[in-house]
Amino acid sequence: MSKSDFEKCPVETAIDLLTGKWKILIIWYLKDEKKRFSELEKLLPKATQKMLIQKLRELEADGLVNREVYPVVPPKVEYSLTEYGKSLKPILKQLYLWGETHKNRVN
Repeated sequence: MSKSDFEKCPVETAIDLLTGKWKILIIWYLKDEKKRFSELEKLLPKATQKMLIQKLRELEADGLVNREVYPVVPPKVEYSLTEYGKSLKPILKQLYLWGETHKNRVN
């Protein structure tokens, strides 16, 4: 982190880390259990394979997602939340509840 990163508002820091809809949705779908890449592709059909790979790598680099490779043929890779990633679960639950309330309010 640079000095300017420490001067940011904590909300801005969080937004920078989770920018874009794919990262938040990936974390949402990993909140309860491990998923294989193909499962995430099915859950996020509008995300391209390239984008999904990129966002998973970024989340892994930020310490939010764990990538586990099993030495089998064909290769098996599973993604899960790290303990640090799991700390986002209550925040995502509140975001989900707010979104549900908003959808009901608009309808």
